[in-house]
Amino acid sequence: METVTDERTLNRALPTRIGERVAVQGWVHNRRDLGGIQFLLLRDRSGVAQCVFEKTQLPLHESCVRVQGTVVANERAPGGVEVRADALEVLSRATTPPPVEIAKEEWHANPETLLEYRQVTVRGLKAQAVLKVQAELVRAFRAYLDARDFTEIFTPKIVAAGAEGGANLFEVDYYGKRAYLAQSPQVYKQIMVAVFERVYEVAPVFRAEPSHTSRHLAEYLSLDVEVGFISDENDVMDLQEGLFKAMMSQVVERCAAELQLLEATAPDVGVPVPRIPLLEARSLIKERYGHETGGKDLDPEAERLLGRWARHEHGSEFVFVTHFPQAARPFYTHPEGADLTRGVDLLFRGVEITSGGQRVHRHDMLVEELTKRNMDPAGFRGYLEVFQHGMPPHGGFAAGAERLTALLLGIPNVRFARAFPRDGSRIQP
Repeated sequence: METVTDERTLNRALPTRIGERVAVQGWVHNRRDLGGIQFLLLRDRSGVAQCVFEKTQLPLHESCVRVQGTVVANERAPGGVEVRADALEVLSRATTPPPVEIAKEEWHANPETLLEYRQVTVRGLKAQAVLKVQAELVRAFRAYLDARDFTEIFTPKIVAAGAEGGANLFEVDYYGKRAYLAQSPQVYKQIMVAVFERVYEVAPVFRAEPSHTSRHLAEYLSLDVEVGFISDENDVMDLQEGLFKAMMSQVVERCAAELQLLEATAPDVGVPVPRIPLLEARSLIKERYGHETGGKDLDPEAERLLGRWARHEHGSEFVFVTHFPQAARPFYTHPEGADLTRGVDLLFRGVEITSGGQRVHRHDMLVEELTKRNMDPAGFRGYLEVFQHGMPPHGGFAAGAERLTALLLGIPNVRFARAFPRDGSRIQP
């Protein structure tokens, strides 16, 4: 027998090693016994490879193994090659079968079971592909902003008060005092505009919302951006449009295999993103689709219909909604006239993915906005103090990485776009 090198070959490199002896390592993804021939699908970080044995006892699924053999062409095997194996070393033997057949993961069939045993089911090829795409989205997010002279910041996640108010705060005992898990880095990223002008953060945020829908999480990864010395909210939209198009383009370039596995298609980024005022959007949806939406914002059905309009009329799967009423926006959103604001939402495939716009940058205007809403400026003393020391016109936005990932990949439940999701009923694993 030839001497085998200890050098490991990843599965994705096997098509370049036909006729050579290799050593591959990974997990037993699946196995079949056809009489005297055994087939082992070996999974590593780069994909799956077929290994063929003769008269060999294969270990349980998910055992960690090392296989040695010769690479041969086989068009019916994954990647068009297989390893004719002559040696099998069990590095770590699985002692019990996995709780579900990972090779047959199906999000629609048994979602609760998959989430209950997420520490094991996250190994599945689809789960792996989703998280790889998400990692690439975040990598592209950082790269685009870094190239435009933004500085990444790191803000506290234990805070004295909620940045957005409301009841959706997780309370924690902080050395005997009441504190909260941060629901947004809003205050801090505005403060840091006065330091670096252009800032962003990639970090978890926490929302104690009672919502148990397929769109909500109690903890998610927030992609936050804030930029100074803008003219108005159009600069914020221009930045978003360029950023999200770049993120989508990078996923297409670097995650082609994952998109194919998940049967997902990326949006056309070559068309301009339409921009429509909220009141105009409401009228359009009512006239064209017969759907009337009340309240301060668009309801989910109105968002879906507006997404359909943007796709059919403009060829865009993105659409900006602008000029929200003051009642629908936080006090720090820059007013526009008597009743409107320079607040902006970005919808993707009929679902909101960012909320933001231009902020108020003058101290007197902030005090006026608080007073107008019957809010006591004294309760915002720490926040308001920053604006007594000179703040540039600025604005920003935030997106949830999981929701963006789910919409891009067509995942019906946002929980499958996070490795270990947290919601109102899940704190394990």
